[in-house]
Amino acid sequence: MDLLQNSDDLKELVDTLTYKQKVERSMALIEQAYHKYGEGLVVANSLGKDSVCVWALAKMVSPKIKGFIVTTRYKPEETIRFMHEEVARYPELRIYRNDEEIPDRLYEYDPDRCCNVLKVLPTRWAIEEMNVSCWVTGLRCTEGRTRTEYREVEERDKGLMKLNPILVWKEREVWQFLALNGVRVNQLYARGYRSLGCAPCTKISTDDNERAGRWIGTSKCGGECGIHTRPLKGEFAVQR
Repeated sequence: MDLLQNSDDLKELVDTLTYKQKVERSMALIEQAYHKYGEGLVVANSLGKDSVCVWALAKMVSPKIKGFIVTTRYKPEETIRFMHEEVARYPELRIYRNDEEIPDRLYEYDPDRCCNVLKVLPTRWAIEEMNVSCWVTGLRCTEGRTRTEYREVEERDKGLMKLNPILVWKEREVWQFLALNGVRVNQLYARGYRSLGCAPCTKISTDDNERAGRWIGTSKCGGECGIHTRPLKGEFAVQR
């Protein structure tokens, strides 16, 4: 079955597939995409639970698969430490960071601009420099209000495919996979965080929405940084 061409009902997949079936489906999606795109298939690793889950799945498909991490000057110490530990274990993970000057505390009054400079631009650099034709993400449609319209396979930018292999997984299934496979995670999860981002814009939340702790008090509350909603390729891919 060519899963890269599927038009399956996502809600049905979320509710009816067993954990084992979801793992098998995710592995098959990555395997088929890797067979099609080869070295052009690259994993975007945010160092969150979903990203390290996808990274582990990808490495099960092939240890040759590469990835990139976008970090910022505002990442928590725990995330920076975890990043260096992961890169030491997997040197095929490349780090991208934008150190250009921005107004002080920009995240408080213009979080969209802050995210665009510190997250979206480095992602564009990674896509361009690593010659990515298919990038793999840890998006899940059950994670929050802004992530219900995605598909397992998308082409949001012409010439750049996007693969969301765990899109139909539930939060508990991600943790189940991580536990069963001994996958290391960021220490911040042990403190009660459910979604990780930059320190000033990430709080612990008891809301049912996993991303409710992101950008609290702004128009972006529970929303997106922009890498999944803004153009990443072509004329928009600003060179360094």
